[in-house]
Amino acid sequence: VAMETVSLEHQIQSVQRHIAFLKKEQMELLHDLHLEILRLQKHCSELTHDLEIKELEARQQDVLDRELEEKCRVMEARLQEKEKDNLELRKELQHKETLVAALRSSLRSKERRFLEELKRRSHRVTILDTELQKQTEAAAYLS
Repeated sequence: VAMETVSLEHQIQSVQRHIAFLKKEQMELLHDLHLEILRLQKHCSELTHDLEIKELEARQQDVLDRELEEKCRVMEARLQEKEKDNLELRKELQHKETLVAALRSSLRSKERRFLEELKRRSHRVTILDTELQKQTEAAAYLS
């Protein structure tokens, strides 16, 4: 009986050591799991923060894109207006160039007529001058 009691006490001590060991292992495992949960929570918070920042940047980029698109539309409208004005100015310039060409032609025609008239008058003046000289000589001869 004493032997059985010692053996039973050894078994109880052995079971208690195993229980203590298992409790220690369980505590270490729980501690490690707690640390891993904290690490994962921190990582999740960082990823959430990064995602929020990226979403904010994406919204800001969308706003900038819309502003740029609006500016582009305004500039395209201005460009079309300027092109329309340019076309009108070209038509006006072409019309004025046609008028200038017509005026130059008219001026050359008038200049030719003027020169012809000038030649006729110059010739007439020469003839009259010659006649006057003859009459002056005749009058001097007669006096």
